[in-house]
Amino acid sequence: MAERPAAAAPFPSYGPMMIEPDIKDWTWVLERPCPDCGYDAATIEPAHVGAGLRDNVELWAPLLMHPAVSERPDDHTWSAVEYACHVRDVFRLFAVRLQLMLDEDGAVFSNWDQDVTAVEDDYASQDATAVGRDLALAGAALADRFDEVPTTGWAHTGLRSDGARFTVETFATYLLHDPTHHIWDVERGYSALDERRWRQ
Repeated sequence: MAERPAAAAPFPSYGPMMIEPDIKDWTWVLERPCPDCGYDAATIEPAHVGAGLRDNVELWAPLLMHPAVSERPDDHTWSAVEYACHVRDVFRLFAVRLQLMLDEDGAVFSNWDQDVTAVEDDYASQDATAVGRDLALAGAALADRFDEVPTTGWAHTGLRSDGARFTVETFATYLLHDPTHHIWDVERGYSALDERRWRQ
């Protein structure tokens, strides 16, 4: 990844307080399009999720070169680097869960609290260049693993700790919404920061 340009005049900044936990059940994206980012799981072929992940990974590099990459647009929204940390960790987690499902039909997933992880791993202070590199590696590895799912593997199932049940097929299309939506989140955050800056 190329070096990030030097920062311009400082953007309004919100401190690294803990973001209010996201407790929504996002499995509804398997049933209807997302009204925010536009993702529509019904239009996604599971066998094409690997290609979709690779396309998504390419979108992160320029976003993580933005001079406001570590700035939060408000006190309840992550910065771009925090979203990228989350996506990197989602890629890593889903690689583990995908392998569990392929190895054991009916696998049960350990709980993962994304909000606790964000605080404990100090997402807000992580280096954007390193995060971008690790996100790309994790995304590529996960994409390769989806490409390798055998025909019989797509029907294997997994159970999340909250009771949500997935097949590998629905797991794949559910996954792709996450990094897609967070590209939208980051772009919206940058727009809010730009607007606030020009109002000063």
